[in-house]
Amino acid sequence: MVWRYCYKEVLPFTAMATVECLSVGINTLFKAATLKGMSYFVFILYSYTLCTLLLLPFAFIFRRFGSDMCGYNGIKYSSTTLASAFSNLTPAFTFILAVVFRMENLYFRRSSTQAKIIGTVISISGAFVAVLYKGPTLISSSKSNELHQGPLALGTTQTNWVIGGLLFASQYLLLSSWYIVQTQVMKIYPAELIVVFLFILCTTIIAVPVCLIAETNPSAWRLRLDISLVTIIFAGFFGPSFSSVVHTWGLHLKGPVYVSIFKPFSVVIAAAMGVVFLGDSLHLGSVLGAIMLSLGFYGLIWGKAKEEETAREDSYPNLGNTPLLHRHEV
Repeated sequence: MVWRYCYKEVLPFTAMATVECLSVGINTLFKAATLKGMSYFVFILYSYTLCTLLLLPFAFIFRRFGSDMCGYNGIKYSSTTLASAFSNLTPAFTFILAVVFRMENLYFRRSSTQAKIIGTVISISGAFVAVLYKGPTLISSSKSNELHQGPLALGTTQTNWVIGGLLFASQYLLLSSWYIVQTQVMKIYPAELIVVFLFILCTTIIAVPVCLIAETNPSAWRLRLDISLVTIIFAGFFGPSFSSVVHTWGLHLKGPVYVSIFKPFSVVIAAAMGVVFLGDSLHLGSVLGAIMLSLGFYGLIWGKAKEEETAREDSYPNLGNTPLLHRHEV
């Protein structure tokens, strides 16, 4: 029973939290590399090619292109903090899509359903606040001006901020859609590594012509011993390959809403790393938006937990009167 509990609860929680930390690390490295001139088309093609090569042997030993384009371009226009704040939209988008595709049931008189609906509304409202209201600077780094200069550096105008926010919203809508599709696929073919390998392989095949056509500068494709190479290798090992395997396994074990609720863990990490390593400034709008997004996230979490508790009580109606020892045995 201890092993079953660890496998069902502790291991998924640890794996999902680790993936979010690694995701913030990749975003931070990517932002730093683009400030030094790396093309995001080059990054996507090289990192996905490396992911495919890494997954090729594992897929047979052990039996997401549009989303990434929006996400990495959004980081280029804005910041990693805004990217992590917008990741809080994933539970809301996933919940809406799960309702549309009848994977989630709505019982309007239940407090769990009301909490999930209110959480969704607050999350989407927080996203609007983060995008449309930048506000005064709360924390500024002395390295900000130095790091944000260069041939590919973008200004921090309100227009760029809004463009970045819209790209992030598109990214997490596509990501939520992918979670729904993955969940259905895993019901038919529950082999996580093979499913992820085929997904990465198809993404790489699509990325090759698109990126080669979009990035026409030959020198951009030359890899040098700098932060660009470090970013590509790090993303290749711990980006789509590792995160997709963990997410697909989590979708199979716990479902799409559980996987999406771990996104908010990255907000504080991204803000700290952005200020320390990238010289990003922290704005009031980002903080207010992140707070609202987090409140919406916790509303969804509470609703989901309450729903699971009700389902357990319906399955074991006499569990509340069962001695503690026998409860663990159940």
